[in-house]
Amino acid sequence: MRVIFAGTPDFARVALARLLAAGFTVPLVLTQPDRPAGRGMKLQASPVKQCALEHGIAVAQPRSLRLDGKYPEDARAAQAAIAAAQADVMVVAAYGL
Repeated sequence: MRVIFAGTPDFARVALARLLAAGFTVPLVLTQPDRPAGRGMKLQASPVKQCALEHGIAVAQPRSLRLDGKYPEDARAAQAAIAAAQADVMVVAAYGL
């Protein structure tokens, strides 16, 4: 079964790791864009993005999923990535968008 995963914090990383351990194919991960963090306010990838990259999974980080919102180009790109993944289901855990 092909599963798109959407999540951002460490809680969601655990869910993604469990899906992968159970043998599901995850062709795409959606997560929030990298954010400044720490003393130097350097961009930091979310725990879900880090996990996805460790497993060679494609990552999309749209600023919005609303076609009528502030970032319609991000929403269109995310829709195209979702369609291209040809998944059976999408699992969402603490995504935030």
